Amino acid sequence: MALVSAWFRIPFWQRVLAGFALGALAGWLFGADAERWFQPLGDVYVNLIKMIAIPLVFFAVINAVGALHGQKSIAALAGRTFLWFAATAILAVGVGLAVGWVIKPGLGVGALSIASDYTPKDVPGPLDVLFNIVPQNPFRALSATAAGKTADGTSVIIPSNGTVLQVIFFAGLIGFAFVKLGDKVTSLRTLARECNETMIQVTRFVLEFTPLGTFGLIAGLVGAYGFEKLLPLGNFVIALYVACLIQIVVVYTGLLLAHGLNPLKFFRGAAPGMQVGFVASSSFAAMPVSLRAVTHNHGVDKDYAAFAVPLGATIKMDGCGAIYPALAAVFIAQYSGIELSTGQYLTIALASVIGSFGTAGVPGTAVIMATVVLSAASLPLETIGYLYAIDRVLDMMRTMTNVTGQMLVPVLVAKETGLLDQAVYDAASSNVGLDEAKEGA
Repeated sequence: MALVSAWFRIPFWQRVLAGFALGALAGWLFGADAERWFQPLGDVYVNLIKMIAIPLVFFAVINAVGALHGQKSIAALAGRTFLWFAATAILAVGVGLAVGWVIKPGLGVGALSIASDYTPKDVPGPLDVLFNIVPQNPFRALSATAAGKTADGTSVIIPSNGTVLQVIFFAGLIGFAFVKLGDKVTSLRTLARECNETMIQVTRFVLEFTPLGTFGLIAGLVGAYGFEKLLPLGNFVIALYVACLIQIVVVYTGLLLAHGLNPLKFFRGAAPGMQVGFVASSSFAAMPVSLRAVTHNHGVDKDYAAFAVPLGATIKMDGCGAIYPALAAVFIAQYSGIELSTGQYLTIALASVIGSFGTAGVPGTAVIMATVVLSAASLPLETIGYLYAIDRVLDMMRTMTNVTGQMLVPVLVAKETGLLDQAVYDAASSNVGLDEAKEGA
């Protein structure tokens, strides 16, 4: 028991970091065997996240919307949230284009071959995405999220057919019905609140498995992946990581300072969500951690966070939907010897910003977004297959950027609208763990 207590006294982010470091070491030492021996720990973690994500969103949104009696209009909050989603996406596209122009990752690269496991992605039309928000069967939407594997065998969370948006839509309708019916459904409103609190507690239990899950996922990745795939495209990997770091460290820090918020306190509180996003390569997998971090560590109003964070995990993709497509377009133009015109740069920027919302909830968002942007800019579509072989390594940083932005926007909007508990924010907790009585910095 003393050992267990000592473990829980270690700040959450340090436990996750230890799992990451030990997993990388185990993968390097055991090689290909690491995937067989340690990957099951990561698979169990993925299944646990899959288990809690949909019911957590469902009850959180019902409780948030159902508690709107005389509260701030959710429409006004939604409008501010979408504006910041778009603004940060525009900045992310600018960062991606600028880094591509400066580093020039497509120059000096030898002949590349299309990844053997690459298959072209189908791009959904805008109306398909819009109509798919309304579920034909809400119970199917609640159960359609599944764990899957990428072509290289990596476990991922797949919100099939945009079911997160469907769940938000259905739960929102139920919440508005609670508001309309008022005192007639007091018991149901109380039940929804109690279910929401129960799911928050279940989430705390699951999050305690994050260090072990991190160990298994990283050990399996390092053991099975190796470095031979990275060498031909090393400059592109460097360019993407640099662009994402600029977005996180420079752009997000600037926005926080403009709102009178201490960036170090934000990143300390956001660290658990960022770590899970990097390891799991899934905004959806990081969403329970992000929601907990935004409310517990940053002090954002729980009702607003319950709406903004799941929505952001579905459509707010600064890494996958903005930086990566813009940088990939510049890389492919440089590799193919195509001189991009001013009009093409503007097309890339516009397609990246608008398209990132249009492919919401679709698995393989980054590759689909790159396909959309390349098509809009009249660049050769098949060349995206060159980057597919290293997509898993790219996706880790892209997703961490996504998740950081998904936590940033609710904090900014909460600050603007008086929904931020400044005392909680300034306390800068980094613990999203099990025991509230023992939680602290």
